[in-house]
Amino acid sequence: MLARIKTGYTNGGRGLGMALMARFRSLPFTPNQVTVAGLSLNAVAAVLIYEEHFVWATVAFITGSILDILDGALARSHGKLTQFGSFLDSTTDRISEGFVLGAIALVLSKQGHEAALASVFVALVGSFLVSYTRAKAEALGLGGAVGLMGRAERIVLVAIALPFAGRGSLPYVMYLLAALTAFTVIQRVNHVRTQLDGGE
Repeated sequence: MLARIKTGYTNGGRGLGMALMARFRSLPFTPNQVTVAGLSLNAVAAVLIYEEHFVWATVAFITGSILDILDGALARSHGKLTQFGSFLDSTTDRISEGFVLGAIALVLSKQGHEAALASVFVALVGSFLVSYTRAKAEALGLGGAVGLMGRAERIVLVAIALPFAGRGSLPYVMYLLAALTAFTVIQRVNHVRTQLDGGE
């Protein structure tokens, strides 16, 4: 059930992005330039988070995340998919998450929330492992795109939390993010193990 829902909105978002990009045949930007623009906006969001301008940080974060969707849509709709573009996109995704979660960690450190600060590190390592386990599974010829908390879900959770961060909600959101990313890593490891047990 959950897998069908995730597939539905993931494919729907990708299709919407491709339809939008297909309307703009003469864009003066390459997919890689859009990727770098998305990364830059996430860096701006990180600075704004550190300065505790949470509403503007949310705007920059959401805009950067939308560009992160549109770079792939632009590449697919214009026939510009490349291996390097895919590699760059995946790499900048991890850097963007590092920027944003790192800035949140610094804010929580300033506020003296030690447990929440530790949760950010768990969430950051978990988010990297969620992506790594999928990539490693697919390198082995297995399916790895399962689990509750993929990148899209992490973006949505952070985007919902940021505008209200000034009201003290940020520590609790980080507890939730840490728990859900850790759970997703376990889901993916178990999914790979099940596939290997079935094959062997």
